[in-house]
Amino acid sequence: MNGAFPYALTAALNPTLLGATTVMLLLDHPKKLLLGYLAGALMTSVTLGLVIVFALDGSASTAQHQLSPSLDLALGAILLLIAFMIRPGREPKEVGRLAERRRRRKEAKQDKGPPMWQRRLSQGTARTTFVIGALLTLPGASYLIALHRIADGDPSTTLAVTSVLLVNVIMLALLELPLIGYYFAPEWTPRAVDRFKDWVGRNARPFAFRGALIIGILLIARGLIYLS
Repeated sequence: MNGAFPYALTAALNPTLLGATTVMLLLDHPKKLLLGYLAGALMTSVTLGLVIVFALDGSASTAQHQLSPSLDLALGAILLLIAFMIRPGREPKEVGRLAERRRRRKEAKQDKGPPMWQRRLSQGTARTTFVIGALLTLPGASYLIALHRIADGDPSTTLAVTSVLLVNVIMLALLELPLIGYYFAPEWTPRAVDRFKDWVGRNARPFAFRGALIIGILLIARGLIYLS
């Protein structure tokens, strides 16, 4: 997949998808709702992904090779900056100010109520979730970079289609895993989701720091190697 795999994993860390999945897990008939959302998301994401990959193929190949190292260096620098900002041992006053800002934003959102798509999900059927999934799964930055990586390898038609499908399977894992769990372990899955959310709440900062630091270093190293 010519380096698309890390960006597919990044694209999977989608707060909107996590929120939608959580809402659907708490409603009646979650399997139907999850299936509807997944079908709509795949329809939009795969269709746009194939269009973008085939549009980038061929004439754009030279520009892609010139852009790739610069893109790696830029993204690596951004990730290292993020790692620096959230590093362990940061001044308590700074952390306290950030926590206070997050608390205020959270309270403001609670005052406004849930967004429209969450309200629709709570009232909806599989047809509703299909439409919402199709509308909310527009290409993000990580997905676009993954598609660029696929096109950069000048793949055959079969390989391009397979790669786009695989990226989508990875990108929608937050939706697919609970759906699989509901089919094979319907009582255990909601408890597992709650435990995962608790774990993320306790360990999000060190986990994000390590991930940003490692991926940032690797991206910068690859960019420098390509430029040399």
